[in-house]
Amino acid sequence: MNKRIISLLLAIVLTLGTLLSLSSCMAMINAIIDSGDSSGENGTPNNNGSSNVGVSDEDPAADTNAGNTKLPAPEFYPSAGGVGDSSENASLTSRALLSVVSIFASFEIKYGYPSYSTETSTSRGSGVIYKLDRESGNAYIITNYHVIYNSSASGDSKVSKSIKILLYGQENDSYAIPATYVGGSLENDIAVLKVTNNEVIKNSNALAATIADSDTLAVFDKVYVVGSPEGYGISATDGIVSVDSEILPMTGADGRTTIRPRVIRVSAAINDGNSGGGLFDAAGQLVGIVNAKRQGTSIDNIGYAIPTNVAARLAENIIYFCEGTSNTSAKKAMLGVEITTKVMGTAVDENGRVIKVELPEISEIFTGAAVTGLIEVGDRINSITVDGLTKQTTRTYQALDMMYLARVGSIVTLNVTRADEILEVTFTVTAAMFGTV
Repeated sequence: MNKRIISLLLAIVLTLGTLLSLSSCMAMINAIIDSGDSSGENGTPNNNGSSNVGVSDEDPAADTNAGNTKLPAPEFYPSAGGVGDSSENASLTSRALLSVVSIFASFEIKYGYPSYSTETSTSRGSGVIYKLDRESGNAYIITNYHVIYNSSASGDSKVSKSIKILLYGQENDSYAIPATYVGGSLENDIAVLKVTNNEVIKNSNALAATIADSDTLAVFDKVYVVGSPEGYGISATDGIVSVDSEILPMTGADGRTTIRPRVIRVSAAINDGNSGGGLFDAAGQLVGIVNAKRQGTSIDNIGYAIPTNVAARLAENIIYFCEGTSNTSAKKAMLGVEITTKVMGTAVDENGRVIKVELPEISEIFTGAAVTGLIEVGDRINSITVDGLTKQTTRTYQALDMMYLARVGSIVTLNVTRADEILEVTFTVTAAMFGTV
């Protein structure tokens, strides 16, 4: 609706305010505002936090901010004699802003059977800089698989072939940075992008996120969500940890597979386009990758993020197994066992926080498992060590999460309790143990 007409209608409504109740006035105002924003440009929300703006021939990053004038060519703020210090001196929390990016992924969509036509659909999401070499202009970025995948895309691969990112403070198409897909995990909704030899990166204040141990989170801990809701630029919301770890059954990016990622539940506001953005702790350290929210008229502030102990390990896994190869899927060494919780309870940690504690136990050993003959059903897992890195297993999921770190030839040691005796079981990871995840 024309802005001049909207203004005139608003003036008429307010003039009639003396004759109408306040609620009636506000209802009419809201109706006018709603009718003026019915074009769908803000995207269609879905149940996993991304924003898809539908079919469009426009450049995905051209209208990132409402009213933002597109610049003719990138120019860079002078590094010498500029305002303030370098990004390395930013406060811990503020550094999060410099490690989160807006992502625009375009897809070619065929329609109109039997005479097909092709148009472009654009997905808007967020990402987090995982590794950065500013001097060379190279970076790796973690995002959600569903941000860069569209099941309706033309061709065999449904992954976008045209991906752009924008840094905080440079939300303009002139500063759009091309990125390529390295690989991903449909099951865990994680993907990795790569930027190579880019001048915008070289001249930026961008930072790689500081990765924290997500297992240190507890309910009531303060957290911040940083991302690009609706593709309108990086913004932040805050809240607390509501649930430190749970399984979230949901439909995967392909629209048919039911996936069950392990997630952190938070009360911070999450909106469409926040997908792939960062969940940060009070110290500005990355503890999760935002991937979903619950929607409904009776639901408020239920959002989810994939913990870094899954997301960051998967990112490293994807880079190792996918970069420079034809493989585009994450791989994980499988223990070949079922681990269940024998005992559940709570404890108070050194900071006075109430935390959940569990005793993980081997409940089944699958045929052909590498640990056959080494461990037994009923063994309780006290810790797991992968290539010298040890994790005390006070939660059932921790032993399985550690296996994202394993490579062919890795040495794994399980410390177990069997009939009141503590044993250490060691084995070498082989290629046959790996499966796609």
